Order: sequence, then structure tokens, then C-alpha cells
Amino acid sequence: MAEPERDSTQDWVLPKADRPATVVELERRIDVALAVARASEAAAVEIGAAALDAAQQAHRAAELAERASAAVAGGGGEVATTRNGPEDANGTAGRDGDELLDGAAAEREIEEDVLLHRFSERADRVLARLRAIERLPQSTG
Repeated sequence: MAEPERDSTQDWVLPKADRPATVVELERRIDVALAVARASEAAAVEIGAAALDAAQQAHRAAELAERASAAVAGGGGEVATTRNGPEDANGTAGRDGDELLDGAAAEREIEEDVLLHRFSERADRVLARLRAIERLPQSTG
């Protein structure tokens, strides 16, 4: 009686493209996914904080606009004035187009500049993080 043909090991070997990922490859993919998730979370937090700052600044700007409108309509209150000519009403020389602001208005203006600067810095950091995420290798499959 003839022996039946046995399967060879080569019959069971999968082509390289069809082989499942090794544990090392899976760990590497997980590490990349975690890095992307952490960077995305940090970017979302930064964007949320920037959005809240922007909303607060818009609210303050609206309040200032309302006060300025009320002051102009009522004809009173502390309002910034502009010198239009070389001399003001007292005959003293003025600077064309320069505004004279009371102390509180000047402080508000400085505070708004600082907040806008912080917002711009935060936006730059978020942009840098997003660009770093774009450069991460994409896993396929």
C-alpha cells in the first residue's frame, strides 16, 4: 500500500502581505494612536480655551460699545475725545488724530492687547501641534 502524500509546511505559509500584524507592529500602531489622541486632546483644550477667551473679549467689546453709544447719545460720561486740528478749544497745540483717553480706558486697551497677544500665542501653539500631527506616519490597515 502506498503512503498518502503529506502536506508540506509551505502549503500553510501565508504570503507576506496576508500575514497578520506582529505584536511589535500592533504595539507601534497603538503608540502612534495614543500620541495622536493626546495631541488632539491638547489641541482641543487649547482651542476651547481660546474660544472662551474670544467670547469674553467679544462680550467686553459689546459692553464698551454700548457704554460708548449711551455716552454719545446722552452727551455725557467719560468718552475718548479726538483733537482734529492743530489747536484745541483752549488754543493749545494738539496732535492730529491722537486720542486722549482717560486712565480706565487706557488700561482696558492695554488689557485687551495683552489678551489678544495671548490668544495669538495660543493659536500659534495649536497650529504647531496640528502640523506635528499631520507629520505623524499614518498606519494602513
